[in-house]
Amino acid sequence: MFEAQFQTFDEPEGGTALAARLAAFREEIVQRGLAGFIVPRGDSQQNEYVAPSEERLAWLTGFTGSAGLAMVTVREAALFVDGRYTLQAGQQVDTTAWSIQPLTDPPPEQWLTQHLKDGERFGFDPWLHTTAGAERLASACEKAGAELIAVESNPVDAIWSERPAPPLGPVKVHTLALAGESEADKFERIRAEMDRLGLDALVLSDSHAVAWTFNIRGADVAHTPLPLSYALLPKNGQPTIFIDSRKLSNEARAHLASLAEISGPEALLAALNATAKGDAVIGLDSATAADALSRAITAAGGSPRRVTDPITQLKAIKNDTEIAGTRAAHRRDGAALARFLAWIDHEAPGGTLTEIDAVEALETFRRDTGALKDVSFPTISGTGANGAIVHYRVTRKSNRRIQPGDLLLIDSGAQYEDGTTDVTRTIAIGTPSAEMRDRFTRVLRGHIAVARAIFPDGTHGVQIDALARQFLWQAGLDFEHGTGHGVGSYLSVHEGPARISKLGHVPLRRGMILSNEPGYYKTGAYGIRIENLELIVEAKIDGAEKPMDTFETLTLAPIDRRLIDVAQLSDDERAWIDAYHARVRTEIRPLVDEATKVWLEAATEPLA
Repeated sequence: MFEAQFQTFDEPEGGTALAARLAAFREEIVQRGLAGFIVPRGDSQQNEYVAPSEERLAWLTGFTGSAGLAMVTVREAALFVDGRYTLQAGQQVDTTAWSIQPLTDPPPEQWLTQHLKDGERFGFDPWLHTTAGAERLASACEKAGAELIAVESNPVDAIWSERPAPPLGPVKVHTLALAGESEADKFERIRAEMDRLGLDALVLSDSHAVAWTFNIRGADVAHTPLPLSYALLPKNGQPTIFIDSRKLSNEARAHLASLAEISGPEALLAALNATAKGDAVIGLDSATAADALSRAITAAGGSPRRVTDPITQLKAIKNDTEIAGTRAAHRRDGAALARFLAWIDHEAPGGTLTEIDAVEALETFRRDTGALKDVSFPTISGTGANGAIVHYRVTRKSNRRIQPGDLLLIDSGAQYEDGTTDVTRTIAIGTPSAEMRDRFTRVLRGHIAVARAIFPDGTHGVQIDALARQFLWQAGLDFEHGTGHGVGSYLSVHEGPARISKLGHVPLRRGMILSNEPGYYKTGAYGIRIENLELIVEAKIDGAEKPMDTFETLTLAPIDRRLIDVAQLSDDERAWIDAYHARVRTEIRPLVDEATKVWLEAATEPLA
């Protein structure tokens, strides 16, 4: 019935192909006089989603998650992943050849120190690591009596005979009607931050920052409209943008030429060399700038200064135009979600649908809006035990039939030119068990606690994170991921710098958009997550002695009433759910067909 457009469901190559690659990789590093090498999951800008030509970790190991790294020595090989991907890694990787290790505690550098020998040389690609990351590797090598070696070319590329070519996605101007702020005004604000930081120039090493600053979007990576590029902003004078000219239409070229000098990516190092002379202080984003850039500036006599890219904070706070756009995007998306949820409720109890069927249907309903540019990440559609894999990605091999008695967890999002969405709903197929309802209600109460929170402007996300977990903690339960991440404006669905998590130490400011997504996962049985996007707005409180904020919920989609144990709820919690559902009904009902309206009325009835 449905035809997928944006997502594929193929398994990565495995078995003998991966074993041969690991053997060939070891041969290559030995020929280079190295005892080991590190292969991160990332590109030269630390992007979350990378072009196929940069998927070195997946090609070598079979692991397709969005966070991880591999360390290979002549004796052992280890894959490091965070808690979201532990189960997935175990399914995708040959565990007879690779050990699976935690990504953060203990850190991978500890493993490196324990597995290198005195006098050995360990290699890394300075384009794929930040300077801070390179320093941690060097320290770990030093503790083992080994030496860290920066290579000129990546050994994975030397053996990857069918490596795809770099992308050439077309660049499009993101008009003022969508961006809400001119490039000249953005330059002025950025340069004010450069003055504050004492910089002679700033390198934009993050394509998100380039896209936001120059009001352009692209198509070089999946799910995020990025034009892979760099820029150099001097304190005075014209900026330079470094981008492959083959991506530029006449309109895009004229737009950029009015703002900056246009050069190819290969000209970046020469421009840094010219700018760095005379001990110029050049700012490098500590989170995305490759160590190779710092090395180039130092070699030319300049002073690289690690900073938090000021653009990260500037673009996180949405302007009035972007806020209006995201509200419109969420209404449009809510209508597609209502059609999907009504369809699932009608079709799934028959036991004929699969996880892939659900993905294809939801993408089709979104395409039917006529405004969808891409999904904002690969849709997570997990039923039964697959739902317990936090960042599960269905393949044709893992595809599971949706059966009565299951929970279906579907986490998805869309990229529209006026806004980016991200929403998770857990759906009961048939009659849920008492345990499922208990766990779902605990997750829901945590979600409501975050949504209703009132907090001083500048509160850190870590201070809100516990609100989402409190009812799970009371039963000795928890979830192993953050409660919320920032979201861009037709940019990354996972945007910094703010987040709601145990590590969320960035102040929350009005105009930021964050997710609210507590969950619970019972390994081998089911998964639960409830996710809405929230806009930070002023909390208007009579007599308040300091600026106070709260959240405005942007997502408009019913929460499955069949999974709610109403007896657990307080009067305030029940009132919140009823008010939320009334708002969903009011805003979405005019946008859907008659059959979906009937379903929507029932799905948003007040709780009994």
